[in-house]
Amino acid sequence: MNIKRSIVLRVRIAFIVVALFAGTILYKVVHLQFVEGEKWQAKSESINFQFRQVNATRGNIYAADGSLLATSLPFYRVVIDPMVAKEDVFKKGIDSLSYLLSSYYKDKSAVSYKRAITDARAQKRRYLILNRRQIGYQDMQEMTNWPIFRDGRMGGGVIFEKVEKRYRPFNNLASRTVGFLNEDSYGVGIEYSFNEYLEGKNGQALFQRIAGGSWKPVFDAADVKPDDGFDVLTTLDVNIQDVAESALLKQLLSKDAEFGSVIVMEVATGHIKAIANLQKNKNGYGYGENYNFAIGDQGLTEPGSTFKLLSMLALLEEGKVSLNDIVDTGDGTYRFYDRIMRDVKQGGYGEITVKEAFEKSSNVAISKLVEQHFGHVAEKFVAYIEKAGLDKPIGFQLKGEGAPYFKKPGEKYWYGTTLPWMSIGYEAKLTPLHTLTLYNAVANNGKMVRPMIVQAIAKGNQIEKKFETEVLRKSIASEKTIKQLQELLEGVVKNGTARNVYNTDYRIAGKTGTAQKLIDGRYTQKYYTSFAGYFPADNPKYSAIVIIDSPKGFNAYGGDISAPVFKEIADKIYSQDLKLNKKFPSGNYMAQNGSEFPYIQAGKVDELQMICNRFGISNHYSGQGENWVKSVAQIKSIQWKTTPTDSPTVPDVSGLPLRDALYVLENKGLRVVYQGKGRVKNQSISPGSPVQQNNVINLILG
Repeated sequence: MNIKRSIVLRVRIAFIVVALFAGTILYKVVHLQFVEGEKWQAKSESINFQFRQVNATRGNIYAADGSLLATSLPFYRVVIDPMVAKEDVFKKGIDSLSYLLSSYYKDKSAVSYKRAITDARAQKRRYLILNRRQIGYQDMQEMTNWPIFRDGRMGGGVIFEKVEKRYRPFNNLASRTVGFLNEDSYGVGIEYSFNEYLEGKNGQALFQRIAGGSWKPVFDAADVKPDDGFDVLTTLDVNIQDVAESALLKQLLSKDAEFGSVIVMEVATGHIKAIANLQKNKNGYGYGENYNFAIGDQGLTEPGSTFKLLSMLALLEEGKVSLNDIVDTGDGTYRFYDRIMRDVKQGGYGEITVKEAFEKSSNVAISKLVEQHFGHVAEKFVAYIEKAGLDKPIGFQLKGEGAPYFKKPGEKYWYGTTLPWMSIGYEAKLTPLHTLTLYNAVANNGKMVRPMIVQAIAKGNQIEKKFETEVLRKSIASEKTIKQLQELLEGVVKNGTARNVYNTDYRIAGKTGTAQKLIDGRYTQKYYTSFAGYFPADNPKYSAIVIIDSPKGFNAYGGDISAPVFKEIADKIYSQDLKLNKKFPSGNYMAQNGSEFPYIQAGKVDELQMICNRFGISNHYSGQGENWVKSVAQIKSIQWKTTPTDSPTVPDVSGLPLRDALYVLENKGLRVVYQGKGRVKNQSISPGSPVQQNNVINLILG
């Protein structure tokens, strides 16, 4: 009896506990539903619905001629809400859609795509990523015509989620200058320096959190549309940039150098037309644009003999020397306190003029002159550095500009030998951009302008902000001194260390530089070679500097390493810039009654007639059957004179361009060897001579 009563008591107690627990749960449910319902509903919405950032479209970066250097291209990820399409639309189109998706992506079968979409619809899923591979705009447009998709977002449930990618039409051309900006807001170049304009203003849109942690957009009146970024219009010229990079790379590979840099600038405006920086890759093979040595801290180095231009400016401006003064370089060595200064030439140059000292880049001569006239007033020499603005950053438009370094008299590290060594480009540090700014000022008749690489900020055809050429100093020296410096720089190319780049087509002015590299506190047998100058020297339009670091092989001097790169760049710019080519050869170039005929010598008659007719030039041809003619200028027209080529004799090809001369002569069975460039001036076998098969005919072009 006691056992039965005990069991009943336990059962009652258990029942009461369960009832109380169930009552508590019921109370909690009721409380949550009716008392705290609004609170938890709001929390649910805050978790599952959020206003999220919608990125603005980044602005474009353009070259000076309007060529695209960087742009944002839209790519799309294809998503579907399987619940949107009506049953009849879904059943009718699912097989075809699955087949098209399989054929396009080639990653799954049509059956797999159909199963995935059908299962998602059965499970009432509202968001299914069909493929994570991003598609282009044209493909997106094509997909909008596919079954189910053709009913759009509201009728078919298709969602094309836009993802923008930065694209460079010219690939790696000027890659470090154009630059980049990563997700952590770290970057370089124009992309980083002008990000405040390029990035635009991001918007906001309502998104819903769905299964799998993904977010899908939800249309809402409170959405804020993004404001797209502004475009950046640079001063870069893609043709000059290509020429600069190609010429630099060729020399770097030839000399197995560590790195090289080129800057090309327009003299009057300071517009940078090209910046090339190539450095040996870490694996030792090939070169890439890994750092902007032209303007950055790593480009700060002892400039070497290109700095002698500033030394001559100080000497001439003070009236201490004239170009014809004699300076004794002795045997090419000279002691300053406890250090020996040496010239490159063994045995020295003996007694030479100041002009010759600069042209031959005599260290002894320049340092002796500076020490003689500024040794007791070194502050005056340093003042000329400051007057030229070489002691401070230029304020270039790209971030990361290196700050020059110069010692000052009275400071801890100023020694008795500092001034003579500084005068030839040691114990100081400059970026290539600083050196070029100085040379550009001399080319610009003393006016120093701030180098610039961005000329405007725009949106569409509307200019938002324009950057004008800024004059830093109206004149860095007197007119007389500037003329003398220009004479010195031309002399270097005509008579001095850069004779190898002299040519008769146009004049180059400039200065070579070769500096021993200071590594771990000691000067080594590695060299920093350079050439800075401008062209055409008689009416400068472009200035440029070429830097090549640590070239290997013999004759690792600026004149042998960097100057040829300068000339190759200058030659190609000169040939491309029609405004620089105003001279025409004498002969058929004639002026009659104030009107000028174009320079025409000889060629194929139908081509020449077409050109003349296009430009409205009166021309006449009475011959028949012959393709090749020469021009005879008459009062107001051109007469075409037949050049026979059908007879079994050597034809007269004088005046023909090489292409046409090769065609005519090789069709006669002659082997052609030629020298020079341009049109044929002379031929080794006289016209009218009998043709002998496989004879060699030499052509001189000019």
